[in-house]
Amino acid sequence: MTLAVVGIDFANEDRVRSNRRFEVMASAPGDPVGLRPEPRNRHDPNAVAVFSARDVQIGYLSAERAPLIGARLRRGEEVRAIFQGLRGSVAYIRVRFGGEVPSLPRAADRPAVSVGDDDFHPDPDGPEWGA
Repeated sequence: MTLAVVGIDFANEDRVRSNRRFEVMASAPGDPVGLRPEPRNRHDPNAVAVFSARDVQIGYLSAERAPLIGARLRRGEEVRAIFQGLRGSVAYIRVRFGGEVPSLPRAADRPAVSVGDDDFHPDPDGPEWGA
């Protein structure tokens, strides 16, 4: 499943106010990412923060998908995620349930239409093709 990571242009609230976009640009497709529910988030109790392989926050799952993923994480389900790519102001990750590592789509499975960056491989029936 491909999920959007939003908020990459905001600074983190850590001591050094780390730069999320810089961290996204330093990530390679296939790098592992961490998902952490934030039930005490002042803006959204369903928020799920996304962290790079270097443990720097790169943003949040979109508000549409965060409740589903957060609920699965809170139930203790094994959810694995990898960095997929960047397109404009949104990063994308691939998520898989059940403990197996997700994979990027094969080149042959990519849509025939050009969607931008070579590192962006949307699911043909995923949310990024919506109207």
